[in-house]
Amino acid sequence: MFGIDTTVLAMIALAGLSAGALAYAFMFNSITNERKAGKRLETIKKAETDRTVVKASRDRLAEAAKRRKSVQDSLKDLDEKQKKKDLNIKKPPLKVQIKQAGLETPLQRFYVYSAISALVFAALAFGLGAPWWVVPGAALAGGFGVPRWVIAFMRGRRIKAFLDELPNSLDIIVRSVKSGLPLNDGVRLIANEAREPVRTEFRRIVEAQQLGLSIPEASMRMTETMPCAEAGFFGIVIQIQSQAGGNLSEALGNLSRVLRDRKRMKAKIGALSMEAKASAAIIGALPFIVAFLVYLSSPAYIMPLFTTSTGHLVIGCSLVWMSVGIFVMKKMMNFDI
Repeated sequence: MFGIDTTVLAMIALAGLSAGALAYAFMFNSITNERKAGKRLETIKKAETDRTVVKASRDRLAEAAKRRKSVQDSLKDLDEKQKKKDLNIKKPPLKVQIKQAGLETPLQRFYVYSAISALVFAALAFGLGAPWWVVPGAALAGGFGVPRWVIAFMRGRRIKAFLDELPNSLDIIVRSVKSGLPLNDGVRLIANEAREPVRTEFRRIVEAQQLGLSIPEASMRMTETMPCAEAGFFGIVIQIQSQAGGNLSEALGNLSRVLRDRKRMKAKIGALSMEAKASAAIIGALPFIVAFLVYLSSPAYIMPLFTTSTGHLVIGCSLVWMSVGIFVMKKMMNFDI
């Protein structure tokens, strides 16, 4: 009985194994095909994912290249415009110089003042008993030299005051932009609250905006009335930000820091060149001081310089060479930053 049960069980087991083997044999191709299809599906999904990543990366690179090209084109256009404006900044017409000096004097009135100054200088030279050939020279100096020197002096003083106040005004604009105010409100705040001449220059931007110009266009025109590189920097920053986008507060903050560094560098260079300037002043004044002392001690010894034609020739040649030396020393001591 035990043997029969064992035989039956063995036969049942063999029959089950045979049936399973037959089923596996018949279903092997189907299972294999399903596995291949699953692997193929995973490969396709992975390829699509990689294609999406590559496409996104390619799009980012294309966008970065497009933005870089836009910035380069903007910088090129601004550089060409700035070169054209630099010609007017270095050698502007007299009417522009008067405007840059902060004066509202018409050109015709300036010529009237120059004529009055020429007459005053000629009268002073004639009244002091100067030789006849000195009177036209005094009139020329009074009519052309002194008025233009006054304009240049006022122009330089106004530029210096503008550079002293501009970084503080930029910091105020940065804080207003960070607090959520638009750029227009920041510019109006400077136009109302800042010190001169920054207030006048920003007021011109506000007035130009009211006439239909945008802030970048009005900012680029600031160099017409404020002939300095710093005013051009401000216009370029606003122009680039309006065309290419970006963080305006960060750009203006960097500009403010650059302007302060430029001012600090100019002060350092001025301190380092002070010794050379003092030496140049002493060397330039020494001939006049020596001539005056010689005149006090022995007038007859030096008077031939002023009473003879040879002395006049010597004085003229000496003044020419002294002027050349002073000009060379001035060029050696002036540094552009």
